[in-house]
Amino acid sequence: MDLPGVPSSVLEALQGAARSLGIPRLALVGGVVRDQLLHQRCGRAWSGVPDLDWVVEGDAAALLEELVRQCGPRRITDVQEHGAFGTVAFQLDGIPLDLAMARQEHYPGPAENPVVRAGTLQADLARRDFTINAMARDLVAGELIDLHHGQEDLASGQLRFLHGSSVHDDPTRVIRAARYAARLGFQLAEESRAQICSTVAQWPWPWASGDAVLSAPPALASRLRMELERLLEREPWAAALDLLAEWQALPLLDPQLQQDPHRIERLRWARRLGLPLMPALLLGAADPVAVAQRLQIPGKQQQWLQQCGAISDWLADTPPALQASPSIWSTALEDQGWQPEAVALAVTLRPRQWKPLLRWWGRWRRIQARQTARDLIAAGWQPGPAIGAELRRQRSAAQDSSR
Repeated sequence: MDLPGVPSSVLEALQGAARSLGIPRLALVGGVVRDQLLHQRCGRAWSGVPDLDWVVEGDAAALLEELVRQCGPRRITDVQEHGAFGTVAFQLDGIPLDLAMARQEHYPGPAENPVVRAGTLQADLARRDFTINAMARDLVAGELIDLHHGQEDLASGQLRFLHGSSVHDDPTRVIRAARYAARLGFQLAEESRAQICSTVAQWPWPWASGDAVLSAPPALASRLRMELERLLEREPWAAALDLLAEWQALPLLDPQLQQDPHRIERLRWARRLGLPLMPALLLGAADPVAVAQRLQIPGKQQQWLQQCGAISDWLADTPPALQASPSIWSTALEDQGWQPEAVALAVTLRPRQWKPLLRWWGRWRRIQARQTARDLIAAGWQPGPAIGAELRRQRSAAQDSSR
């Protein structure tokens, strides 16, 4: 096995320790296998190895102990053990590695967290999301394992769910599909698209407990948020969101997001203003705050959304005149106590008054009086309310002169 950027000594050490313990399978899994094949066979640029994930048919902790015995503690550093299945993370010769025991899983109900137990490499690969991510390179046998025709889909540029109930088991795979399709430029296979249509047609599923019908499990909402965050932070998000809209999949988050013609423009404004993209996306929902709460986005972003709604109401009711001076706009906005980010978020909606909002966000709010309270006292002013009034007067004058 040859991995650009990974010394052969690292792979030889892993192979030697696995064979010493009689481990039948030690396999590299995940996106590295996919990206290596895209690089070798399809001419894609090699983007490097951010991490190396290995699946062990056996005891991962015992394999680490054998590595320490054979290589010595100077080559093995930053050891961390976590997880019910003895997953271990460490560095070997400075290369980050993760070892996990092979496992299998089943879903007790639609979209619920899976029940996981120890299994084989074959069962572990069957847990994956897409055929192109369900391949492995076995270091012990020195072979590529492709049980689900992932190489064929790589060659044809197809993104295909691993099995017929992939989306039924975990709807967050739909967002993952948009992430990979946008990043790799792949097309979603027809049967995979049919899975998405079937899921959305039944959404939201009723989760029953006795005679009561409950909302979606919190764990599912959290997983949806995490996948959406990855899409917005790491991927070509405009293309990925367009794909979700094309697949009619945005109702998984909120039905009104499917009919949101200003989505991309709003997010481009948010990026330009240095705002997180998530709240800007949720502004297109029927009730942005409710969706934000359900997805459990950070509390401060929920507050921005709530205040953005209040700003929109204020702009429709009693705002200053559009041509009012910078000081009048600044006083009106600041008297409300809104967070600056909420005002910037309101700019992304492009209301009629977006220009004074933008100027306050970008310039007017940062302008200060030319003197400080200390300067005024040194000049003979007596401490008291008059100093505050003078500082406000100076600041207003400086704002108005900045036009």
